[in-house]
Amino acid sequence: MDSALIPEGVERCSLKRFTLGLVIPAALVIWGLYAAYLCWFKGLNQTNMNDSYGFALWIWADLAVIAVGGGAFFTGFLRYVVGKDELKNIINFAVIVGFCCYCSAMLILAIDIGQPLRGWFIFWHANVHSMLTEVAFCLSLYLSVLAIEYLPLLLENRKIDQNPFWHNMGHRMHEIMAVFAATGAFLSCFHQGSLGGVTGVLYGRPFGLREGIFIWPWTFFLYTWSAAACGPCFTMFCCKITEKLTGKRLVKDNVYDLLAKISGWMLGTYIVAKIADTLWWAVVTVPKTGFSFMQFYNNSNNYHGLWILILELVVCGIVPAAILLKKEWRQNSRLFMVAVTLAVFGVCLNRWVMVMQPMAMPVMTFDQWVLYFPSWQEWATTILPVAGGILVIALSYRYLPVFPQERELNPVEKS
Repeated sequence: MDSALIPEGVERCSLKRFTLGLVIPAALVIWGLYAAYLCWFKGLNQTNMNDSYGFALWIWADLAVIAVGGGAFFTGFLRYVVGKDELKNIINFAVIVGFCCYCSAMLILAIDIGQPLRGWFIFWHANVHSMLTEVAFCLSLYLSVLAIEYLPLLLENRKIDQNPFWHNMGHRMHEIMAVFAATGAFLSCFHQGSLGGVTGVLYGRPFGLREGIFIWPWTFFLYTWSAAACGPCFTMFCCKITEKLTGKRLVKDNVYDLLAKISGWMLGTYIVAKIADTLWWAVVTVPKTGFSFMQFYNNSNNYHGLWILILELVVCGIVPAAILLKKEWRQNSRLFMVAVTLAVFGVCLNRWVMVMQPMAMPVMTFDQWVLYFPSWQEWATTILPVAGGILVIALSYRYLPVFPQERELNPVEKS
């Protein structure tokens, strides 16, 4: 039965080996579900969040997976709207990774709100003055778009494709996929930006406060920009890991080179804009709020020191951008992996800083710097969607024709 579901012309490991490989991710899913049960039925006292940290590990994880999941919307935009035809060989995988990321974001939010049965209040009793309302609507709609983009790939399963109805439906959906790609790019830009706008308007927490255009702080645009720059890097990172685990080449080098070059330009221009934004914030915005620049960095405990700014802008910004922009460097396999890894880490670090640093810094003269360490329940429920995503990617790779170039790159000898 298993062999009948595997795409024709490709090799897969034995079902026993495949099942054993999923034991650890499955165990982590069970562990995470138990922690989620505790959070839902015993309350958010299972976490280490407090009056200072109403936003904590979950919100960081939510923003981080949404950022790296941006590879789906930007790769889809390049493939279907801009017309970069080479990316058809990685777009299926980008959609799967994006689908896993956005499912993870929704799951994290379901745990974070404490009472998921009241999650529908967001839509029925929408606060039209909140940017988070826009995030909730756009996030939900974009997840639906990703599900629709994932459906044709599911219908190409060897067994399902034998049915004429599903075969024709999948073929027709492929023909109109450009509409969904453009819709997804539109929705993703807005919810990515609104997530940045949340911290950008926090006058009471001036670390995140940014000036901007009309009602939009600069963080509104920087969040979208960074997701478009680093999301494809996460797609390529996951693809390279999949190649390493399977021992196969799944995508040709010219596809990686094109996507890496575009990501390099996006990351390079983003870092220039991010540095300019940081300088303006430090020189103009901060003095207006009555603070000095170094008051936002506590070097005494090395937890919120100035090193984190250098790490984000230089090590995880300028360095990977330089590698991806220079052809000889990005075509070096080791430097390529260094670049995409640093880029992914950098965007996750940016979301961590914008969520955690504003909470940690004292805003009253009698306040102290407050440290935060997540509880095991928070770690477990954060790891839960990651492990679930591994299961989805593994099952998709085994039973679906995810990589169009796999047969050509890994010819199977006929016995």
